[in-house]
Amino acid sequence: MALKVAARGSVPPFIVMDVLREANERAAAGQDVLHLEVGQPGTPAPEAVLADAKRALDGDRIGYTDALGIPPLRARIARHYKQTYGVEVDAERIMVTPGSSGAFLLGFLAAFDIGDRVALAAPGYPAYRNILSALGIEPVLLPCEAEHRFQPTPELLDRVAGRLDGLIVASPSNPTGTMLGRAELTALVEACRERSIRLISDEIYHGITYGARAVSALELSDRAIVINSFSKYYSMTGWRLGWMVLPEDLVRPVECLGQNFFVSAPTLSQIAATTAFDCGEVLDGYVAAYARNRELLLGELPKAGFDRLAPADGAFYLYADVTHLTNDSDAFCRRMLAETGVATTPGIDFDPERGNRFLRFSFSGPEAEMAEAARRLQAWR
Repeated sequence: MALKVAARGSVPPFIVMDVLREANERAAAGQDVLHLEVGQPGTPAPEAVLADAKRALDGDRIGYTDALGIPPLRARIARHYKQTYGVEVDAERIMVTPGSSGAFLLGFLAAFDIGDRVALAAPGYPAYRNILSALGIEPVLLPCEAEHRFQPTPELLDRVAGRLDGLIVASPSNPTGTMLGRAELTALVEACRERSIRLISDEIYHGITYGARAVSALELSDRAIVINSFSKYYSMTGWRLGWMVLPEDLVRPVECLGQNFFVSAPTLSQIAATTAFDCGEVLDGYVAAYARNRELLLGELPKAGFDRLAPADGAFYLYADVTHLTNDSDAFCRRMLAETGVATTPGIDFDPERGNRFLRFSFSGPEAEMAEAARRLQAWR
């Protein structure tokens, strides 16, 4: 007799990880791969961060920390909000988490019950809806269009039948790279206030922008859950460290959940990350490299037929409408990988309804790889 398998494990896969596996299998077979699929920096953590980690390994016990995180890091994060956004944030409202993924899990568990309904943009980061579904919370997809820069609006909230308990916004967004301006984010904050909707603001790509600075929800409200990470701008993906700024009513519930789920975030990563905020020159140099890659691809991809691109205000992605090339982005990306060695992510990862007509290019790797990928795609098309 077969043993029971819980239904919560039947959520869809994170397709970009499947693409990465296929790309790695191709590389293991001796074939080259150009990685434009993975959403992580192609750069290392700053030297000062590595040096702090080495010192801690030599002289620190590396035991558990408080569930909320080590006080020096929480204080430094609070200072970051004052320096970057002009916002006073009490360090007591900050929790350090095992990546932003841990923050989303804890935030969703603390803010929503089984059966609650949370709205989010489509296209959007697939783990939002998959984590919500696994927790018994209903993800309500908002079909965002290019005319809205693929971002939610109060009008889209009004079209939802039935109640909404939460809204997730991401600015800059994965997969589109688009941002909400101050006026647009203010309108959403006000719409959530009027409708008693809990706002969760994903700000993990803050710092990686190509023009205007990204606006934090904390500049507009102290009731939002704000989530950030050391994985993107700070180039510390594998260190698995993020943080959240919580409304006062959620601090203790999230702390209790964190104690039981994770005990604490990785101690070594916490010690080293305190230094990351003082590495702006190095990190901004990384962003300048992303900007060069962005300009290169914006100029060269249209020559390969990828000429319908979302405006990439931030992050390191280009989201391409390929309706004129295919109606099956998954098969299209597999064929592209097999025939050119260029790995990209099909849009169905980000939009289960319309993603068959889109794909995502990541431009976080070396400039030479971006140029070679563009050359191969032009020859292929």
